Amino acid sequence: MSGLDVVLPIGTERLLLRPHRMDDLDDLVAFHSDPDVVRYVPWPVRDRAATEEALQVKLTQTELVAHGQWLVLAVELRSTGTVIGEVLLKWASDGQGEVGFALGREHQGHGYAAEAATAMLRLGFDDLGFHRITAVCIEDNTPSARLLARLGMRQEARLVDNVHFKGAWTTQLAFAMLEDEWRSRTATT
Repeated sequence: MSGLDVVLPIGTERLLLRPHRMDDLDDLVAFHSDPDVVRYVPWPVRDRAATEEALQVKLTQTELVAHGQWLVLAVELRSTGTVIGEVLLKWASDGQGEVGFALGREHQGHGYAAEAATAMLRLGFDDLGFHRITAVCIEDNTPSARLLARLGMRQEARLVDNVHFKGAWTTQLAFAMLEDEWRSRTATT
């Protein structure tokens, strides 16, 4: 098995999606320590030391060389150079990926997550040749579920009490998009 060729950074209209750097720490602490932001993501509220430890791992998540790896990119606002969130693409298996995202609270509701996630779908389908990309979210995370639907991903499942998440059994929603659905969607935009 050979790795997938990921060319970074990835620019969008308002964002730069790039590998993390150590000088991202202050920006990451701002949203990794916010209980409202981490409520629906798989990490706990982090203090500065825990965020720095997580950042050390993120510094290594810049390529996809084997199934199961996550590409984790900083979402930098071009106008300010501030890291406002993170976007992820997993190489799940041959031809399959998974997308994820998290943004600081003050940057939610401005279309940045959609812009970053669309760039990850483009990377997966157009550049890496994925056949299918999935995403999961906690059912109570209505904004993320709405965003995934707006991106053109279809909800394929509602998995009742599927995951023990932050101390409780939680229902997950599973979304997916196929390459031909991506092609149809991008041909009309």
